[in-house]
Amino acid sequence: MMTPHDDVMRTIIDLPEEQLAGLARLCDAHRISRAEAVRRAVDHFLKEHRPEGNDVGFGVWKGRKRNARKHVDTLRDEWGGR
Repeated sequence: MMTPHDDVMRTIIDLPEEQLAGLARLCDAHRISRAEAVRRAVDHFLKEHRPEGNDVGFGVWKGRKRNARKHVDTLRDEWGGR
């Protein structure tokens, strides 16, 4: 069972004064800490910008001069996988 402190990372971010003031008002209104507000904001951002379905890599090689199959074969050769 995971506790709330498993796999937690601390980070430092710089916020302009207007964002900091807005964050303070939001935290007061919702009676939450800054850390909780930032966690919720990151969670919301990740949900809104998540790639859709299994086709996230579809077309990634389009317009490239390199052949994807040859590239994979070259990497396997480097790794000793063939």
